[in-house]
Amino acid sequence: MIAAQNVSLAFGKRVLFDEVNIKFQGNNCYGVIGANGAGKSTFLKILSGEIDPNSGSVTMEPGKRMAVLKQNHFEFDEVSVLDTVMMGHTVLWGIMKEKDAIYMKPDFSEEDGIKASELEAQFAEMDGWNAESDAAALLSGLGISEDLHYSLMKDLNGSQKVRVLLAQALFGNPDLLILDEPTNDLDLNTISWLEDFLLEFKNTVIVVSHDRHFLDTICTNIVDIDFSQVKLYTGNYSFWYQSSQLALSQRSAANKKAEEKKKELQEFIARFSANASKSKQATSRRKLLDKINVDDIQPSTRRYPAIIFQQTRQAGDQILEIKNLSKSNDEKKLFGGLDLFVNRGDKIAVLSKDSVATTAFFKILMGEEKADTGEFKFGQTITTAYLPNDNSKYFDTDENLIDWLRQFSEGEKDEVFIRGFLGKMLFSGEEVFKKANVLSGGEKVRCMISRMMLAQGNVLIIDEPTNHLDLESIQAFNNALKDFPGTVLFTSHDHEFTHTVANRILEIGPKGYLDKLSTYDDYIANEEWMAQREKIY
Repeated sequence: MIAAQNVSLAFGKRVLFDEVNIKFQGNNCYGVIGANGAGKSTFLKILSGEIDPNSGSVTMEPGKRMAVLKQNHFEFDEVSVLDTVMMGHTVLWGIMKEKDAIYMKPDFSEEDGIKASELEAQFAEMDGWNAESDAAALLSGLGISEDLHYSLMKDLNGSQKVRVLLAQALFGNPDLLILDEPTNDLDLNTISWLEDFLLEFKNTVIVVSHDRHFLDTICTNIVDIDFSQVKLYTGNYSFWYQSSQLALSQRSAANKKAEEKKKELQEFIARFSANASKSKQATSRRKLLDKINVDDIQPSTRRYPAIIFQQTRQAGDQILEIKNLSKSNDEKKLFGGLDLFVNRGDKIAVLSKDSVATTAFFKILMGEEKADTGEFKFGQTITTAYLPNDNSKYFDTDENLIDWLRQFSEGEKDEVFIRGFLGKMLFSGEEVFKKANVLSGGEKVRCMISRMMLAQGNVLIIDEPTNHLDLESIQAFNNALKDFPGTVLFTSHDHEFTHTVANRILEIGPKGYLDKLSTYDDYIANEEWMAQREKIY
């Protein structure tokens, strides 16, 4: 389908890719992973032809059509939403415009009639008569309501534009689909719709994503970018992660015989394959685990942060009580009538169709906003640690990271002590002298996690923790919250994160709320609860 031959790319002395050879083909979905800065998005741009490599070439099978998720959210501002989607199939769109122009000619000739007839035949062959309804169905599936289909793109908000551009990439059954972070700005329900769409998609998909559940559900292969090389593995992300960690631990056991290592890996593959056979992935078209070769498994060179949340003191029985809490903004009611008694050890996923509602809820609990009605009270033994969605106000300073973090330490101020918390989040050596106001989005979140660990609270309040983090940091954060003995209130668009951390689900809406002792997967699988859910919006 598409192949890279001897592809190399360097920016100055920094080598991103060195003599890369890889082929993508068939009814497969390839998940591209790598640490921040490894070149995932750049590699997709090389494949799509947006960037030329320094050497080597990319070839695509003749007659095949590629579709790419656009990253420029303003490119189609003067185009209607429905037309933007149909423009994803450039050949079909060109035929539509050409035949429309012919029919509009005031001096329509016999030659025009012949040309129009030819175009109509091509149009029908491409299923053009269903183009508008197919585009509308994609938009509806991605949460763009019908009343917006004829609006101009410039009238949509950022999240809506992302969804329209995703529909554009999916439109018209392309032979090769290239998606860079397609789940950004999508809620959990829309991500599930996209998973189902891609599971039924019959052609080749290449995708970059930090959403582990998404990668696990749709991927037949993992493409790992590491040390300027691109390596291909059979299986989904969980298999790659667990097998690479097993290989790493085996490598550190130097006295272990090769045959024992191989046997252990083979047993792991058998267990993983058996578990996967019960999953959504294995009941789809993607059943390739039988092709996994034990000799292909290699240790990962990734560095994982050491995220450990400890409590200064254990909480008493009174954690948090909320009575009749409600909140509106200038546009609409966000949530109302909320009564909640939080128990010690609860790990509550706070959900809403509107992320503004969950953020407002957390800000009220942290004293940053006032509720319209109601009250809440934390127990006397409670100390909180907070990770906000928007952390910009914390980094409006030119202090270095040591001085930045030191200000949040109520006790020990020693540099070695402060460096320890930064080191756990992979800030080492000279990196601790970076200015706080020049950090990337991911670095800022890692600093905020250092701040949380330093606080040693017994109640953690966390708003979209996986934003801007790489897969390694997400995995470490996920494991830390599962191991934390205290209480957690959080919201996340990461399915795996939500399912594996939460033991209680709180969904808030303008007309009410749902409060269920449940994992996330059990919650969304319960038809009675899902029927109740619609009544709170």
